[in-house]
Parts: sequence; structure tokens; C-alpha cells
Amino acid sequence: GRAMAAALMGLAVAVASGLQTGHPVGRTVRRAPVVSGCAGAVPTALIPIAQGSEELEATAIVNVLRRAGWAVTLASVGVPEHAPVECARGQRLLVDATIEAAGARNYDVIAIPGGMPGAANLGASGAVISALRRQREAGAWYGAICAAPAVCLQPAGLLPPHATCHPGFTQTLSDAGCTEADIAARVVVDDEWRCVTSRGPGTAIEFALKLIEVVQGPDAAAAVAAPMVLPPRTVALL
Repeated sequence: GRAMAAALMGLAVAVASGLQTGHPVGRTVRRAPVVSGCAGAVPTALIPIAQGSEELEATAIVNVLRRAGWAVTLASVGVPEHAPVECARGQRLLVDATIEAAGARNYDVIAIPGGMPGAANLGASGAVISALRRQREAGAWYGAICAAPAVCLQPAGLLPPHATCHPGFTQTLSDAGCTEADIAARVVVDDEWRCVTSRGPGTAIEFALKLIEVVQGPDAAAAVAAPMVLPPRTVALL
């Protein structure tokens, strides 16, 4: 009733306050300016997955963005049309389209889940890399989480100077010149490259909220975060 609505409104205000200070959920490096689309337009996102992708990350990203009202396309890479994608822990996901059908469209965000060998399979896909390069050339947002910054973005020349990744792949980022402070952060935004990176399954919700923030602003991200009952440790960092 009214009490619940008031509580959610209060939490949204608190979350928005945290987002505006550059700490939406967990530590964030290099807060990005908002790059909004046309007023009233529904933001769009492409999430490619392949055999061995991390299902928790993929589903969290899709779920959080759809909570924000985005039009999200989950696209399969390297499997037959209409076939499920078997992910890193054996969960099978049904997709909206193949990367061949979806990859050539324009999106506000392209986000690459991690997991192995899924991230490597995405990095080996010409269609995925072409879509990411078009995104970069257009000055549009893209992102990667877990192993994907190291094994998908870096070999393609798409790893920004400010980035993080899963702890098991940090040497690749160190060798590329990323700082220890960036690598240790849960979510990193490189505003010049329009790229968001994050660490793993436990930061996937934070990663997705940051994608909402950079496209639509902190109020939109806060509205999604407020009713999600984030862990007390996360709320304490707002």
C-alpha cells in the first residue's frame, strides 16, 4: 500500500544519491557522463552468448536491463538457429536471435558476459567483434564482465585503458597497462572509450545497473535498484 510505496521511494532516493556520487553499488572508478538517446526512446541492448558463457552474468544483465524497460536481444553465437546455448554450469538458455540476424543492428549498449570457454568463443566470433568495433567507432557504449575484458576485448584492441576483469585474468590487464586501482574495482567506467567493465558473477547486477546509469542517468538506475533488495553490504556502499 502507501507504506510500501513510500519505502520504495525513499530507497530510490538513497540509491540515486549514491549513484550521483559515483558509487552506485560497490566501488566504481571513473564515473561517466550520461549519454542519453532521444527523449522517450526505448534503450536497446545486445547480449551475445556462446557455449560456455557464464549464465548467471548473462541472465542478470538481461533481467536488470529489462526491468528498466529496455529492448534486450539475447543472441546466440556458434550454435544452430533455435538451438539452446549450453552455458558454463550446464544451464541451457533460449535466445531471441542468432548473432548473424541481430549483430548488424544499432544498439545503445553491447554487453559481453564472461565464463570460459564462452568469453573466448565470443572473442573468436567475427560477428561479435565486428559489432563491438562498430559500437566503438560510433561512440556508443559497450561493456564486458569477468573473463571477457581479457579474452574478448583485449585481443581485438577494444580493451580501454581503465578496466577491470575476473581475478583469474588480471595479468592480461596489467600487461595492457591498466592500473591496480582499476583492476581491483568492482565496476570500472572508461568514459572516453564509452566502455564499462566488471569482475564476475557477484558484480553482474552492479554492472547492469551501471549500464543503465550511463545511458539513462542515475535516477533510472536507482528506480530499478530500489525494489531489488540489494545485500546490506552493497546498500552500505551507496
